[in-house]
Amino acid sequence: MTLWYEGPLAAFDTETTGVDVEEDRIVSAAVVVQDAAGGRVRATRWLVNPGIPVPPAATEVHGLTDDHLRRNGRWPSPVVEEIARQLAEHCAAGRPLVVMNAPFDLTLLDRELRRHRASSLSRYLQHTPMCVLDPRVLDKHLDRYRKGRRTLTDLCAQYGVELEGAHDAAADATAALEVVRAVGRRFASRLERLSPAELHTLQAVWHAAQARGLQAWFARNGSEEAVNTAWPLRPGLPAAA
Repeated sequence: MTLWYEGPLAAFDTETTGVDVEEDRIVSAAVVVQDAAGGRVRATRWLVNPGIPVPPAATEVHGLTDDHLRRNGRWPSPVVEEIARQLAEHCAAGRPLVVMNAPFDLTLLDRELRRHRASSLSRYLQHTPMCVLDPRVLDKHLDRYRKGRRTLTDLCAQYGVELEGAHDAAADATAALEVVRAVGRRFASRLERLSPAELHTLQAVWHAAQARGLQAWFARNGSEEAVNTAWPLRPGLPAAA
């Protein structure tokens, strides 16, 4: 029997105008699929004209300028529809979905669907429950006492995964997928008996505990910054009265 971390996986990643999931927009996205460890990676890429200016700080990260996106990007509405449908297809096919820092990318996609399609990510997934593997949550739980940051670049270095072209959506998605496979192998004795669906449920609990720990750390250091405990998708904000 093939272990889940050696079998089929899909991965999703975005590049954006910023880090606010309620207000920022997708400028590029990718879904990559690998049928087995070591196999060929198939990638679907999207380039989006977000309809708002891209801040210079965001361009410095991913290299996508307003001019390039105006000339080459598509309008958001059909793109977010295509992404949501493709994610639903992978879930229906039983492929776990790897998303690094899932509450960011999945929530941002949900808000874009609400903004441009008057819909939501949950509507596309109502018949096909999502099964997410988040390398950040997995690593932080399984190796909780390791010092240092846990960005995708840091995790790639920790697990010996090559990351070519960081902050390209397809490159980042592929690297996250390989990190999940590496996490599975390193912690096989703790993970091999768990199904991806069981891990999905556990990660929601682990992430909530991690968020509460970060919230306590902020409080000890005099910060009032709030940490959201929801995973892998933050609930929508209530509509204004």
